[in-house]
Amino acid sequence: MQNFTNGVPAGLIPGSWVKSRKSEANGTCVEVLGLTQGGVALRNSTDPSGPALIFTTAEMEAFLDGAKNGEFDALVATN
Repeated sequence: MQNFTNGVPAGLIPGSWVKSRKSEANGTCVEVLGLTQGGVALRNSTDPSGPALIFTTAEMEAFLDGAKNGEFDALVATN
């Protein structure tokens, strides 16, 4: 089992990357991949071989909790 670190080329991480159903038609979105050793990798869908960010399960839980509670809503432009 391989441990991955931040900045590893995302193309070197095996698995099926997942993109949100709300992703724009042109494919610009963040993609995620659950890692076999635990944690989550994120990559930019427009640069699938570019660097991946690696997060622990606890870090992703904290982020998702904040997102669900609207803590980051001010970062997104609204119409």
